[in-house]
Formats: sequence, structure tokens, C-alpha cells
Amino acid sequence: GRAIAPFDLDIHANEIVGFAGLLGSGRTEAARLLCGADQSDSGALEIRGERTPLKNPLAALKKGIAYSTEDRKKDGIVGDLSVRENIALALQASRGSFKPIPRKELDEIVDRFMNAMNIQPRNPNALIKNLSGGNQQKVLLARWLATDPSLLLLDEPTRGIDVGAKAEIQKLVAELAAEGRSVVYISSELEEVMRLCHKICVMRDREMIATLDNGPGVTQSTVLETIASAARDENPGGSND
Repeated sequence: GRAIAPFDLDIHANEIVGFAGLLGSGRTEAARLLCGADQSDSGALEIRGERTPLKNPLAALKKGIAYSTEDRKKDGIVGDLSVRENIALALQASRGSFKPIPRKELDEIVDRFMNAMNIQPRNPNALIKNLSGGNQQKVLLARWLATDPSLLLLDEPTRGIDVGAKAEIQKLVAELAAEGRSVVYISSELEEVMRLCHKICVMRDREMIATLDNGPGVTQSTVLETIASAARDENPGGSND
């Protein structure tokens, strides 16, 4: 079956766009299209008004699009590497393997992000597998931020981490947008999407059914009602049993 129905989406600087919907609604599929992890059958991706086909996430990274996946174990942390090495991975990939990052530059970058994100312990040589889940997640975010992306795609960035780390990551995302970046924020926690995002793309059955501008009149109920009314439109007068 199709991965996701065609959709139009404009993402601006200073903006956090949330993808909301139930599990299996197509939130991750939408993000994968935006970073070249999957290819679309039709349509085009434009960056600053220019058509930019992305063959894979590395090509996207070189264009300033960073994608932090929800599968931290498989696609994220490399347990036997140090915090410093984990942070360096994406930056090194974007520059190419033949141009090692000078140690002084890397140490400055690592030090800056460990401080900014309050990564504990404050030891760049610590093996990442020995850090708590919240700190591992902050290291992953630091990895993508080190590439200085214009668009950051975050899939479930706070899943399974403690409340304190979750609040720190949410605050950081808000600051990134305020600095002029664009963020796509995917979370199965609707409350989190409502709190952080300026715009909410509502997904259902692998289709983007609505884009809502977040504001005082928009609540979790608004989003749930949007999903429910789409279901009714698909199945008018159908029984609920």
C-alpha cells in the first residue's frame, strides 16, 4: 500500500510544525519524505524556493536538513563510542570522510553543546551507553545541531525519558525556533505538540487531513475532533460496532 497520501506543507523559519495523529497515522512517513529517507512518487521538495531532490538523508544533511529518528537504538546512539564521537558523527558525515574535523574545533563544539544542553556527566570521553536515557537523547540532539541545520526533523525526541530532560529538550526546541530555525516535531503526546508547536498537521490513515494554526481557540479536543470527523467522512452513517 501507499506510504502516505500527497500533501502540501510550507515550513517557515522561526516555526515549529507538529505532526499529530494516532499511531500508524503516517507521522514518521511524512518526516522520512522531507529528509530523503524515502522518495515520493510525485511532487517536489523546495528549499528556499528552489526544487531540491534529496536522494538520501546525507544529501539532506548537506542542504541543512537534519533528521533525528525515533529509533534511538537502531539509528541513533553508537553505544561503544564516546559522547564526543557520537556528537561528531553527523558533522563528519556532512563534511566527508576525507576531511577529519580538527580536534580543537571538535572540542569547542562538543564543549559548547554539553554545556548548552546540560549533558551529564560533563565528560566527553564517557561512553554513551553509560549515560541515562535523557542524556543519551540530548547527545543525539547535539549531534544534529552540530551540523547547524536550517530544518530539524525530530521524531519522538522525548519518548521514554525523564520529566526533567523532557522539559529541557522542549525548552531547547523552542529556543532553536526563536533563533530562526525551522523544526518539525513529531510526538504521540498531543499535549506536547499543543504546547510547543505553532502549526499542527493532523494525520490520519497516512494522510494529512488538516493543518491548524495553534492558538487560544485550538485545544487537544480540536485535534481529536478533526481526526474523528475525517473518520466520519470516510464512513458516513456507518455503524460503530
